[in-house]
Amino acid sequence: MNDTERHKAITDLLRETPFASVRDLQEQLGVSPATIRRDIDKLHELGRARKVYGGISAMEPGDSVRLSARPYDENRDIAVEAKRAIAAMAADLVRDGDSIIVHAGSTCYQLGILLAQRNLRLWTNSMPLAAYLGEHGTCQLSLAGGDLYREPGIIHDPTAGSPGFFASRFFVGTQGISGKGLLESHPLLVKVIGELAACADEIVLLADSRKFSIQPRNAVLPLSRIGTIITDDGLTDTASKMLEDAGVSIMIAKVGGAT
Repeated sequence: MNDTERHKAITDLLRETPFASVRDLQEQLGVSPATIRRDIDKLHELGRARKVYGGISAMEPGDSVRLSARPYDENRDIAVEAKRAIAAMAADLVRDGDSIIVHAGSTCYQLGILLAQRNLRLWTNSMPLAAYLGEHGTCQLSLAGGDLYREPGIIHDPTAGSPGFFASRFFVGTQGISGKGLLESHPLLVKVIGELAACADEIVLLADSRKFSIQPRNAVLPLSRIGTIITDDGLTDTASKMLEDAGVSIMIAKVGGAT
């Protein structure tokens, strides 16, 4: 199968499903992951599909004007001071003996570091956080099972459904926030976050104020599902009103000062 035939096969597949992973395409087309990634890059360049974390997705109207979110390995080094301040405020919500879920993402990673030595049960699907807690932590750690998706940095089994773990709080980050709710660019994260949201009494969103200007394509959870957001003091009045109108409690972490 030559390049043209593979490109047609991929775009035909995306008419039936909005997302295909590198592994899915490798199995269907019988070529190497490197070849699939080159095909994805080419289709993205041609505007026939959209490169996303871990694979490729179908184009939607307006994609070209959206502000793309950065992958984890780039995003972790941005707004670090704000993320640490947000994580410190989130850690104060956790009591000894709690059972909590900490999702993937750079701000949630900062929270996990602060909770590593605490007396609690912590479930995570974050590969970077699991590695840190395995080496440095003493908390009781439960991990997601399944395949490793390196670019979003999560472990996930698409056949497993919701984990058998119930928590007082689900700490989750997001790539973007709008009136539609939490937004992500990777369709897989839509499924994962939706499953985990059903496993906790309260959802706590950890998001620095930049996230209100980033608009990925996929709506994950409506704002009405969020109990509390912890953000930084760069939050605008417009964003604050949007959150208040949705019934979200707002906690502000002061960057560079006391929380």
